[in-house]
Amino acid sequence: MVSSSVAPFIFLLLVLGCSARPLYPLPSRRNDKTKQPLQTFRPYNVAHRGSNGEIPEETAAAYMRAIEEGTDFIETDILASKDGALICFHDVILDDTTDIAEHKKFASRKRTYDVQGLNTTGYFTVDFTLDELKSLRVKQRFSFRDQQYNGKFSIITFEEFISIALDAPRIVGIYPEIKNPVLINQHVKWPGGKKFEDKFVETLVKYGYKGSYLSKHWLKQPAFIQSFAPTSLIYISNQTDLPKIFLIDDVNVPCQDTNQTFAEITSDGYLDFIKEYVVGIGPWKDTLVPVSNNYLQTPNDLVARAHAHDLQVHPYTFRNENLFLHYNYSQDPYLEYDFWINEVGVDGLFTDFTGSLHRYQEWTSPSISDDDASTLLHKIASMVSKYRKT
Repeated sequence: MVSSSVAPFIFLLLVLGCSARPLYPLPSRRNDKTKQPLQTFRPYNVAHRGSNGEIPEETAAAYMRAIEEGTDFIETDILASKDGALICFHDVILDDTTDIAEHKKFASRKRTYDVQGLNTTGYFTVDFTLDELKSLRVKQRFSFRDQQYNGKFSIITFEEFISIALDAPRIVGIYPEIKNPVLINQHVKWPGGKKFEDKFVETLVKYGYKGSYLSKHWLKQPAFIQSFAPTSLIYISNQTDLPKIFLIDDVNVPCQDTNQTFAEITSDGYLDFIKEYVVGIGPWKDTLVPVSNNYLQTPNDLVARAHAHDLQVHPYTFRNENLFLHYNYSQDPYLEYDFWINEVGVDGLFTDFTGSLHRYQEWTSPSISDDDASTLLHKIASMVSKYRKT
C-alpha cells in the first residue's frame, strides 16, 4: 500500500509528466535494440482510449498508465481541429468529456451538424483551433468511475500520442482510428486539396510507421489502422501497407460512408472483397454473441467466417463494471475474458481496463522473460551436447 503522504507526491509527478513532457526525438534518433519486443503469441491487449477505466480517456496519463499495466497497443480516435491539427478525441463534440461549458467565451460556438444522418448539436472540435482545444480540460465520461482526475489533463495531438508509444520502455504498438472522416472532410480543409486521410497517413510516415503485418518494420513499430468507413481504408491502401482493421457497428447502424447494412458488410462476399484491403474486423462484441435480457445467446458464425477469410477479429469494448457484464459472467470480468479468448477465439480485445486483461493473460498464458528464455536455451544446448556425445 502507498502511504497517504506519498500518494500526493506520486500524483504530482504524474501530472507534471503529462503536462510538461519534452519534445520526443524521431525514430531515427532512438535506440530500440534493447527494448522488449511486442508479444504475438496470444490475443492482443488493446488499451481502448488508454486505461480509461481509471483515468479520463484519450489523455497522456491514460496512455502512460496503460503502458505501465502491460498493454500491447494503445488505441486512439483521431479527429481534427479547425486549423487542421490532428487530435486524440472520441466524440465529434466536446460537450461530454471536457469542461467546454465552463468557458463562457466559447458560448457562441455551439452548432448543429449532420453526423451520420442525425442532426447533432454541440461544440464541435472542427470549430476550434488547436490552441483553443488545448485550453480545455478533460473529464471522466462515466459518473460511476473515479472523478479525481477531472480537470487535470488536456487534449493531446496525434503526434504527442505517437511520442508516448515511442518513448515507452518496451515496444508498444499504436492503434489509431480514422474517426468520422465524412464530417471532418466536410468542415476542415488542408492546403493542396489534401484530405483528412492524407494528413493521417503523413503523420504515421513522419514517425517511421510502415510495413505489412508482422514484417520486420512492423514489429519494430507496430500499428493497426482502424475505421468504420471502408472507403477511407481503401483510399489509404495506396499510401501505406500498415495493417488495417474494418470496424463494424451494431446490427441496426448502417455503414457511415456507404450506408450498407450490417448484413451486407458481414456477408461472405463482402468479407472476400474487404480482405484485399484489411487484415481484420473490429465488431461490437454483442453482434458476435447476441444478448437477450442481459444473458448471452448462442454465438453466431461471424468469427468463424472471418477466420475462414483469413481475417483477424478484434471485438470491442470490454469493461469491468457490473453495468457492462452480462449475467453469464457472474460479475467477474475474468470469466468474460476467458469466454472470448478460449470459447469464441478472438485475436485481440479492446478493453477499458488493460491491467485486468494483462493479469488474466499472464495467469493463463504467461510470457517468457529474457531470463526464462536464456535458461531454456541453456537447457536445450545441454541436451544437444549430451546427444552429440553418445
